[in-house]
Amino acid sequence: MEQAAICQALERIEAALARIEAAARQTSGLRGRHEKLKASVEQSLIEIDGLIARHEA
Repeated sequence: MEQAAICQALERIEAALARIEAAARQTSGLRGRHEKLKASVEQSLIEIDGLIARHEA
């Protein structure tokens, strides 16, 4: 493989790595938001369950 082709291949690899790292950072942020939303929904369901139980009593 000639030098220019090697350099081009390395540039493509580095660009792909940068895209992977960016996606990983975004996924990390989404996980945190998902956990907060999940906790909020869980709390809301607990409150709704309590309201239904009091209404049925």
